[in-house]
Amino acid sequence: MRIGIVCPYSFDVPGGVQNHVMDLAEALIGLGHEVSVLAPADEDSPLPPYVVPAGRAVPLPYNGSVARIAFGPVSTARVRRWIIRGEFDVLHVHEPLTLSLSLLAVLSARGPVVATFHTAMTRSRALAAAQGVLQIVLERITARIAVSALARKVQVEHMDGGAVEIPNGVAVAKFSHAQPLPGWPGQCRPGRDGAIGFLGRFTEARKGFPILCDAFVELARQRPGLRLLVAGPGDADDLFGRFPADLRDRVTFLGLVSEEDKARMLRSVHLYVAPNTGGESFGMILTEALAAGTTVVASDLDAFRRVLDGGRAGRLFPTGDAAALRTALADLLDDPDARTALTACGDQVVATFDWPVVARRVLEVYAAAIEATDGRVMDTEWVGLD
Repeated sequence: MRIGIVCPYSFDVPGGVQNHVMDLAEALIGLGHEVSVLAPADEDSPLPPYVVPAGRAVPLPYNGSVARIAFGPVSTARVRRWIIRGEFDVLHVHEPLTLSLSLLAVLSARGPVVATFHTAMTRSRALAAAQGVLQIVLERITARIAVSALARKVQVEHMDGGAVEIPNGVAVAKFSHAQPLPGWPGQCRPGRDGAIGFLGRFTEARKGFPILCDAFVELARQRPGLRLLVAGPGDADDLFGRFPADLRDRVTFLGLVSEEDKARMLRSVHLYVAPNTGGESFGMILTEALAAGTTVVASDLDAFRRVLDGGRAGRLFPTGDAAALRTALADLLDDPDARTALTACGDQVVATFDWPVVARRVLEVYAAAIEATDGRVMDTEWVGLD
């Protein structure tokens, strides 16, 4: 099968949707299919051979963060050329309601279109005043995928249609076989030490890092060997300034890490903490931590609860409650048997998210979309925002 996949966000900056697209493409290629990915990226960016760069992206505030997207006449022309040359059996776009390549690809498509919705937002803010365009985009989509129950609920209640729920995948072997960083995770003696990890934008309010800071500071006062490993974008001085001077030597900041080093980081801690306060439709980092065999402690968001099987595969604490987080961390650091039980359940859970399993489910949606269109080419003029 010839498959065209469109990513709306720039490959020059790491992100969850970008990683999803790359992992899906590689899983499909591994299953014997021909895949081309179109994404915003500079022409000279180092990219996998299956990725076609669509030019430099620009920043756009989106879902409490900043997305780097490509849009406009030049992008429209590149999308059209890529579609014509690709002669795809199916076109798979991600986040088609974002003002980026995915929306342009849907408007330019002439065959079956599958769309994956990653977020649980009711609509893109940038399209709030463009309901006509939004409706055209939705009408041109043959089949929809939602990565979570929340994202699917949005499709049913706000987008006049259903969606097949297929979760984000995770390359289990990549994480389970990763080597810990030198000197980590170290000992985990009850009441004394242990290693805790956090990965993400610590400056972004909804990631909940201040909650973890409060819990760590109180816990570190009682445990002289407790350490915190942080990875993600941000300024080191900003990070260390959040901690008392006498505890800063117990915080290690890796900065922005590669996918390989992310796997190593997750293998380097006894507990991975996700203190997020909202805005999550799935919880990709949780599946990655589970794949690494690391015990997960997460806020009790609905999306996290679903990934962690209601708390069987990881410890949940009340969202925003630093004292409850501190108690959960202390209990698990002092109870290796509890950690072992949680990770054993996590192994079972994460097996269902392994990319070859997920990719076969996506292929079923492709087949249904192709059958629904019966090989017909859309009777449409090129539609764009020239």
